[in-house]
Amino acid sequence: MNHAATVFSQLMDFVPYHRFQQCVEKYQGNKWVQTFSCWEQFLAMSYAQLRNKESLRHIENSLSAHPNKLYHMGFRSPVKRATLAAANQKRDYRIYRDFAYSLIDLALPLYAGEELGLELKNTIYALDSTTIDLCLSLFPWAAFRKTKAAVKLHTLLDLRSAIPAFLDITSGKVHDVNILDEIVLPPGSILVMDRAYLDFKRLYHLNLQSIFFVIRSKKNFKSRRIYTHPVDKSKGLICDQTIALTGFYSQQYYPQYLRKVRYNDYEKELKLEFLSNNFALPPITIADIYHLRWQIELFFKWIKQHLRIKAFFGTSDNAVKTQIWIAISTYVLAAILKKRLNLSQELYTILQILDETLTEDIPILQAFTNYAYQNQFQADPKQLCLL
Repeated sequence: MNHAATVFSQLMDFVPYHRFQQCVEKYQGNKWVQTFSCWEQFLAMSYAQLRNKESLRHIENSLSAHPNKLYHMGFRSPVKRATLAAANQKRDYRIYRDFAYSLIDLALPLYAGEELGLELKNTIYALDSTTIDLCLSLFPWAAFRKTKAAVKLHTLLDLRSAIPAFLDITSGKVHDVNILDEIVLPPGSILVMDRAYLDFKRLYHLNLQSIFFVIRSKKNFKSRRIYTHPVDKSKGLICDQTIALTGFYSQQYYPQYLRKVRYNDYEKELKLEFLSNNFALPPITIADIYHLRWQIELFFKWIKQHLRIKAFFGTSDNAVKTQIWIAISTYVLAAILKKRLNLSQELYTILQILDETLTEDIPILQAFTNYAYQNQFQADPKQLCLL
């Protein structure tokens, strides 16, 4: 690696450039383009994410402050805000969506050996969505309520790695449960969800695919008890039952038995009820699996705080999706960097160090081993301990 290169250019050395070009060629992203290629657009938007820039003008001014380094950072000419705005408006966002999935495919195997705190060999996924509020007058295509616009970021999170295995961006009107029709999981995996995804027809489809699920139940579903299993109430368990659905539609949609586990969460002072199609795991493990679902809530909170996905550089559907997908790519790239360089810092700290050193001409590993930086950025104990 060239030690005279900037930290930013060394970071981009971890990007599989050939895969990026395949995505560009698939959607003809560089057709009729003479200046400012899709790669330069990706670099500029990644730079904006890492430096937490607030506007197109801010991006232009920041990059123009380093004219002698632009070429070595991958830019063939100065970045103009009008050019970047036009690229975000017109270049197909699917280029960056497909490339984000390419990075995810590289990152997930790096974290395959991470511990979950449970003695399970199954891969556990959490499915949920977060709503990103928008201004209705600026984003009319994202109508959500009468006076409000929004998009939803639907995410399937691999809980072993805190890396999303699936993402989809829809308008705020799309109901969460519809995403169950789009996800594809390997047999034997465990999917944990909140009660917004309680749809017995779709859950039975998961069951037929040999996919286990743990989902919080609703109060109004009808069932009858088939058998009650003994539980250790000292662990907070209330009951563990095999049940059959008795609702007119629910028993047709899910004709097999289900497992119902009731649990007393003393910390939150809640009595929780879970449904599952896994009858082999201990009941306390079912409760513990659902507790892991909280990781996706922390993931959403984390990316909203540390990535640029709440304020946008463009107002079109394409510009918003482009920015979100590049933000996800930046997040995953930082996760890859952590593993490839065997860094001990938390991801939040890694991003903070990159922010401070991005245009410096030092070896990238030196930025993370420098004693001053290690002391300057201390991980907040209330932050999600990602990766």
